[in-house]
Amino acid sequence: MGIFDENIKTGQDFEKTLVEGSAEDLNELKSWLFRENIRIETEKGELKRLQDKFFKEKQQFQDEMTAVNRRLVVERKRLKQDEQFFDKKMDILKNGFMQLDAERRQFEKEKINFEAQRDVHESYLRQEQEMDMARVLFQGVKSQLALKKRYRDLIKMFHPDNIAGDHEMILVINSVYEEMKKDYEVGKQA
Repeated sequence: MGIFDENIKTGQDFEKTLVEGSAEDLNELKSWLFRENIRIETEKGELKRLQDKFFKEKQQFQDEMTAVNRRLVVERKRLKQDEQFFDKKMDILKNGFMQLDAERRQFEKEKINFEAQRDVHESYLRQEQEMDMARVLFQGVKSQLALKKRYRDLIKMFHPDNIAGDHEMILVINSVYEEMKKDYEVGKQA
């Protein structure tokens, strides 16, 4: 470990030692070359070990990336299927709500129509009842003079200014009076 460890730095130094060096220098050079050879072989082994480790890690990384990519593809397919399923469900719901809205509008139309028919029917029944009641009020009238007298009495009773006044009843009384008056006039002409 003398001069070769620190002093030999170039190929020329080796040649000089080989040509001019003593046996001791040559043994020292030989010993140093042996140690360097062992160190280089050790370094090669370490490099080979690191290279193998690197290739294993690279292979493991590639395997993991392949597995991740497969899972990613599977998840994307599942996500796309879920999205399509969700879109179908949304379409079904939209169609259902549109149908419900159409049925609700149809029901509202039918309800309005029914209420209008009911109001007309109730109005007709009420008019019939009022007409019947007005005819009852004019019952027993046998002459045109008695008809006029009954008419004036009924108008006084049901006049809207009275406490028991009823505007609709006045209209019905007028209608029945006109009807009966025409009947008496037709009877005079016959």
